[in-house]
Amino acid sequence: MANNYNKDAQHKFTRPALTPSLLALAISSCLVAPLMAQDQAAADAELKLERIEVTARRTVESLQEVPVAVTSIGATDIAERGLSSVVEVQQFSPNTTLQASRGTNSTLTAFIRGVGQEDPLWGYEPGVGIYIDDVYVARPQGAVLDILNVERIEVLRGPQGTLYGKNTIGGALKYVTREMTGDTEFSVSGTVGSYNQRDVKVTGQIPLIANTLYLGVGYANLQRDGYGQFLTSALPGQDRENYNKDLQALRLTLEYRPQDNLFFRLNYDKTEDDSNAKGGYRLLPSLLTDAPVPDSVYDSYTSMPTWNKVETDGISLTAQWDINDNFTLKSITSERTSYSPTNIDFDNTSIRIFDVPAIYDDENFTQELQLNYQTDGFKMVSGLYYYTADSCGVFDAVLEVLGQSLGAPGLTREVGGCSNTDSTAAYAQGSYDFNDKWSITAGLRYTKDEKEATVRNGLIFDTVYPESGWIPGYVRPDGLTTPVVLDDKESWNKLTPKIGVEYQHSRDMMLFASFSQGFKSGTFNPRATVAEPAADPETVNSYEIGMKSDWNDSLRLNATLFMLEHKDRQYISVIPDPDDASALNQRLGNVGRSEATGAELEVTWLASRNLNIYANIGLIDASFEEALTFDPVQGAVDISDRFTITNTPETTATVGFSYDMITDFGDIVFNGNYAYRSDYDLVELDNLLSQDAYGLLNLGVTWLSKSGQWRVGLHGKNLTDEQYLIGNYAFIAPDPANPGEFIPGLGGDNTLIGYYGAPREVSLTVAYRF
Repeated sequence: MANNYNKDAQHKFTRPALTPSLLALAISSCLVAPLMAQDQAAADAELKLERIEVTARRTVESLQEVPVAVTSIGATDIAERGLSSVVEVQQFSPNTTLQASRGTNSTLTAFIRGVGQEDPLWGYEPGVGIYIDDVYVARPQGAVLDILNVERIEVLRGPQGTLYGKNTIGGALKYVTREMTGDTEFSVSGTVGSYNQRDVKVTGQIPLIANTLYLGVGYANLQRDGYGQFLTSALPGQDRENYNKDLQALRLTLEYRPQDNLFFRLNYDKTEDDSNAKGGYRLLPSLLTDAPVPDSVYDSYTSMPTWNKVETDGISLTAQWDINDNFTLKSITSERTSYSPTNIDFDNTSIRIFDVPAIYDDENFTQELQLNYQTDGFKMVSGLYYYTADSCGVFDAVLEVLGQSLGAPGLTREVGGCSNTDSTAAYAQGSYDFNDKWSITAGLRYTKDEKEATVRNGLIFDTVYPESGWIPGYVRPDGLTTPVVLDDKESWNKLTPKIGVEYQHSRDMMLFASFSQGFKSGTFNPRATVAEPAADPETVNSYEIGMKSDWNDSLRLNATLFMLEHKDRQYISVIPDPDDASALNQRLGNVGRSEATGAELEVTWLASRNLNIYANIGLIDASFEEALTFDPVQGAVDISDRFTITNTPETTATVGFSYDMITDFGDIVFNGNYAYRSDYDLVELDNLLSQDAYGLLNLGVTWLSKSGQWRVGLHGKNLTDEQYLIGNYAFIAPDPANPGEFIPGLGGDNTLIGYYGAPREVSLTVAYRF
């Protein structure tokens, strides 16, 4: 495949676009839908939209009654659309980006409304909160959750700082598992597909004591060959598949209901992802090797081992006591751990130019006590929250070629350390009805964070790895360590408010307006080269007006207009060394401020008893207003014109359908969707890599037996085989003296690497429930 390199003023690499004619059709269909719905409703008055329940405000409510921009995808839609992991949910939520990150298949990159966190290094906090049954998943490693025993997935857009706390400044992604019915149920499904996909899932539940104690189980074994391969490797005999999948997941649930008003749920989950490390695609020829740019974007070179591992497990206990008709007391206790030794070849060549073997090791404990109150005209959610976490790791930036050029056997910059956090919070949010039309929502959360960090950072004039046995025969020398450059602690506290007003115009239309604030925790620089102060928290102020509406019981239109200001953005600045372009001198500070305005529209239309049409569109204009750097002569300098908001297309849109054909031998459900994303940048500073607009076309057909026991689904995804970037490494700089040329970065090579989304895939699933 040829590279498209635009030698324009910004020197950006781009990938080809798909003409968005289907997008125009989708938008026009949304505009004419209300008129068509009125005519259809008269002919088919018995149609009625489904009531969708969500827990966006930590209590069960109807989607149409919640003054929050939220998308909910239920278990039936998940199965019929053939969704396999949470990253596919981005197609159905406007202004949302969910991608499997660079380097591994299980690390999540999440952005909502232009707010997120690209860097998955320990110590950094996410900008979008991930939750499994109200339990916070603190790290992006292992957060690409495969769908197993799920009731629904909710995407909450905008800051959720009052009810969900810190690190939800962009929004929250909630994975809600299915509660047990009390009956004995088991189901098994098998999937075969492209690239030798072979998946097995088993779920079930059994009453241990009738109407009182239930045991549930879920197990998944997911296998797939690679989309590409590592063309060369320095280690003989290893698996060379690239973008493969080798994952096992287990979930056990024990539910106990000793009496009608008392409920306990004990959950345990464990995931082992042994998929290979993900190799990137070189967009520029190497200066130091003669290997050509690969023909396939899924092929790569490496001098690293190809093995990789992401292990996560967690246990949680939820207890709920309905004290009376008004009060409910709830306790959520959890502990989660993750361990990930990983191999990332930044330069993606057959020699050790810039290799980064690393270990991530995290554990956290949370305890939440929640008291809820509800009467006819007033409801309130309040609680206390405690979170403690140790997030540690080490990485070795192996620059062997550079070391040899200096006369040493190798060169490694080793960085390691821990970031330990203790966080406490108290919150309350209530809604009061003035009358049957007007209501007000107000909330406040107080959070106190204390963070202690240790960073070791130094050069070793040899090639080293984090531990013995990393490559065959390697023994790490005893006592090998780098100096401690930072050992400090800091604390912050923050009040985050929410205020909103709702107007129930009619039974089927609600209008709302709100202001909410969220903040992302302050942090120390986990790559610090010298002792430096911590960066303060980031803050997002968000303003929204919206509408939730149903028309003639067959058309649902939900719309939101928003504006947000993202202040005190934490950013790592690379301090240039005029004598050495490969120097890694970094400083972390609150140097940025950005703003965004946008609109979101979600449409569901029951065109007939058999045909359901849905669409969404998200529009956003996001940009940096300030980005400061330090110049030795000029002092603080604003370079915001050099910054871009990454992973944020100006337009995201989806149009889809579901058609249910009832036959004598069961139901046949046809479904499909087209998901469009306009162009977006992938490099925040001096962007060199952009993805052109593209669209994904997905089609499927599902047969459901009349007994409800059998389900057979045939699904095709990305049927036009689009190639689109989802991640990158960029370690070059434009050469101001030679337009179109570059200054090599760390390691002395032209390192500009792209990672890509999944190609065309077709799969067949057979499931049986008994």
